[in-house]
Amino acid sequence: MSKFLKLLFLLCILEFAGFNSSKAQYIKEKKTTRILFIFDASNSMNGIWESGKKIDIARELLIQLVDSLEKIENTQLALRVYGHQFAFPPQVCTDSKLEVPFAWNNAPKIREKLNSIIPKGTTPIAYSLELSGNDFPACKNCKNVIVLITDGIEACEGDPCAIALMLQNKGISLKPYVIGIGLDMETKKAFECVGKFFDADNEDRFKDVLKDVVKQALNQTSAQINLLDIYNKPTETDVNLTFYDNSLNKRLFNTIHTLNKQGNPDTIFLEPKIQYKIVVNTIPSVIIDDVKIQPQKHNIIIKPAPQGYLQIIPERGNNYKGEKFIVREAGKSQTLFAQTIGEKERYLVGRYDIEILSLPRIYYNNVEINQSKTTTLKIPEPGIANFSMPSEGFGSLYFIRGSVQEWVCNLDQITKAALTLQPGNYIAIYRTGLATKMDMSEIKEFKVISGRSVVIKF
Repeated sequence: MSKFLKLLFLLCILEFAGFNSSKAQYIKEKKTTRILFIFDASNSMNGIWESGKKIDIARELLIQLVDSLEKIENTQLALRVYGHQFAFPPQVCTDSKLEVPFAWNNAPKIREKLNSIIPKGTTPIAYSLELSGNDFPACKNCKNVIVLITDGIEACEGDPCAIALMLQNKGISLKPYVIGIGLDMETKKAFECVGKFFDADNEDRFKDVLKDVVKQALNQTSAQINLLDIYNKPTETDVNLTFYDNSLNKRLFNTIHTLNKQGNPDTIFLEPKIQYKIVVNTIPSVIIDDVKIQPQKHNIIIKPAPQGYLQIIPERGNNYKGEKFIVREAGKSQTLFAQTIGEKERYLVGRYDIEILSLPRIYYNNVEINQSKTTTLKIPEPGIANFSMPSEGFGSLYFIRGSVQEWVCNLDQITKAALTLQPGNYIAIYRTGLATKMDMSEIKEFKVISGRSVVIKF
């Protein structure tokens, strides 16, 4: 085994064991890392580079890399080759083939294929990247990585940058790793938009680049989200977290925040190349913006999110079963949540305005929610008002609150109605639809008592 191979294998092992024992307790099941190698076998790879032909040097070092990767758990490999099926000229811009698809224990097939490749064709990089979107079978717990190894620029008028961005936007893969073999400065710049570019300007540098790419591809950078209570302890949990890629303004995934068996925030594995925005879906939500993940470390992300509970229940009976009330931040008009009477819901610690959708509406302002406690409000048991009209017409119902007449609802085009009303004094006004004079309007005053019925007949 060469010194390079030994070093590479050791680095890969260290990457998987790179957490100390105090952090190991947080680690849950790792994702499967799937690495697709897109290998340049165009005619230019026959050129001499340092100690031999480019194709021979690249083939030998990639085979060494495959040798080491087949020993790494939770890793699958695949090989796509372009420029190897049709001799140039003429230019065949569809010369790209998935030679070895993803599978477990397929390293021997990749080695065999690499050893049989003869460079002869053109360089359809964009086309190869586009086809690679179908090279990754559906997988719920996989990290997809593309490693493009090339000695030349796109030769078929495709747009590798646009295709690479499309793969990211569709969630197929992260930014490709691009390894340029002996490229000039202008060509190097052309690859900067495709993915993370590595310049292999000599044979020794190519070895180092392969090592760096593997190190980053296999990286299992971890993080925990500490949601702090008012005592600055990470006790808040059981809330949905939404992760976004800030640069693409794209939602990546959701997960429910969890405490592990030790009572600590559980660990997730994140891609360090992404700058995240995390939305903590409390009521109201909390945003953790511009989260930068340090690679090869256990990252701790901290955000205050102290919560308490709110519940509204009737004093007696179940007349409000299924009815809603609106919760807003104190002094603000935007609705945060429409909560069901009788149910309990969590809110951030603070003050809230409440509007109960009863008849008439009930308002509570500056209701305080405290850490881990339940604020309970009781509303009076309603009564029933039974309305009877001789014919369909037009009317309205008003609640007398002190000296103020407060509109409750209309009584239009009905002959009978039973309304559940809050206890108190009311005025109902009605006029038959056949009337031609305003003075034919009738007014009834009545009182609603909790748990009782009253009849209002016009």
